[in-house]
Amino acid sequence: MSVETDINEKVVFRGQSLKGDARHPEKARNDLKPQPKRPDWLKVKAPTSQGYQDTKQIVRDHHLVTVCEEAACPNIGECWQKKHATMMILGSVCTRACAFCNVATGRPDKLDHDEPRRVAEAVAHLGLAHVVITSVDRDDLDDGGAAHFAKTILAIRDASPQTTIEILTPDFLRKDGAVEVVVAAKPDVFNHNLETVPRLYPTVRPGARYFASLQLLSDVKRLDPMIFTKSGIMVGLGESRDDVIQVMDDMRAADVDFMTIGQYLQPTPKHQPLDRFWTPDEFASLKALGEAKGFLMMSSSPLTRSSYHADDDFAVLKAARQDAMA
Repeated sequence: MSVETDINEKVVFRGQSLKGDARHPEKARNDLKPQPKRPDWLKVKAPTSQGYQDTKQIVRDHHLVTVCEEAACPNIGECWQKKHATMMILGSVCTRACAFCNVATGRPDKLDHDEPRRVAEAVAHLGLAHVVITSVDRDDLDDGGAAHFAKTILAIRDASPQTTIEILTPDFLRKDGAVEVVVAAKPDVFNHNLETVPRLYPTVRPGARYFASLQLLSDVKRLDPMIFTKSGIMVGLGESRDDVIQVMDDMRAADVDFMTIGQYLQPTPKHQPLDRFWTPDEFASLKALGEAKGFLMMSSSPLTRSSYHADDDFAVLKAARQDAMA
């Protein structure tokens, strides 16, 4: 389904695989298959802590959207207990229909110009040492939402100067000058996920272009070498180990500092089917290989997600750069 079609439709639906039709659920149901049982290493406890409830209330009070909820992240209980929430700006409806993603797709929300202030207030209220800001894709905007990212970064700097800022952006495909606007706001970490191997892009990430995403990451480092760059993929979509190694090499060629690898978990039967569960030993092997290839940091485990332990990881990144420079 093309982006041009999606952004002009009134219907809002959850991202799904290319099988079936999102606007005709009865057709999609014909392709539904039971999801495989998760192995023990992927089972997490339901969130019940007071810290989780407190974070949830702060998010609600500031009328914010989090990718933790929208993407049904399995780590939400652990992260919110520690008052770590990944804010999602630019609305809650995406203009893309990636086959793996659980974020709603359809006509995008009207741009909320007060959102950067509310995000900054929530960051200050939570007392975050490190914050991650992500967004939906906004192909309908002339700059893809770049100026909104910049305003959010600057608002956080004003409200909570001690907080380090990590952004997880869309690809800004065909949005000339967008990356320059975001880089000028000087986030501490610029993350853009490749999500999967290039061979699977036509079915898993049809609205994106693998080499355009690589170029974005390379451009960030060219514009400001001091900004840490980060990218990640999911495994379990049908890729091979050799496919993953090629992505590692491509990221290193783009001078990416930090790579994450996590297990794909099929959100609903309508989404891209799960190919297999990679084992903890396979993830550990990929971590060791990535470190040998020269990444400043590798996070590779079944439950790894882009912003999982992002505050601790940032401290490790800084130390690794200092060691490398020494």
